Amino acid sequence: MTSAKPSVLFVCVHNAGRSQMAAAYLTHLAGDAVEVRSAGSAPADRVNPTAVRAMSEVGIDLSAEHPKILTVDAVQTSDVVITMGCGDACPYVPGKQYLDWKLDDPAGRGIEAVRPIRDEIEQRVRGLLADLGVPARA
Repeated sequence: MTSAKPSVLFVCVHNAGRSQMAAAYLTHLAGDAVEVRSAGSAPADRVNPTAVRAMSEVGIDLSAEHPKILTVDAVQTSDVVITMGCGDACPYVPGKQYLDWKLDDPAGRGIEAVRPIRDEIEQRVRGLLADLGVPARA
């Protein structure tokens, strides 16, 4: 590990939906026990408003977040890199744990389609916390 607490980076193309929801869930469930980042290989102008709405339904506020560009430094300083459909755009750094979460992209979808994506992300984040040995907050 690169620090006393694990560091996780969520990466997707636009950093506007899946990676933002995953980072918000991890922050919500782990508190400050995990360092959380998200980024995109081609960041959008803003976080997907439907993703913001879906997360607000479960008490997590994404409204102040904004997409960030993926940097090699972000990968180098993370213990776990979770990709979500960014293909080969994510730099490979030896010694890092890489996971690829195949999730539907919420872009252009209505709230009814985004809720199941949100719920699947929550379950995957809970599994990640278990793998990291970090208890999830209630």
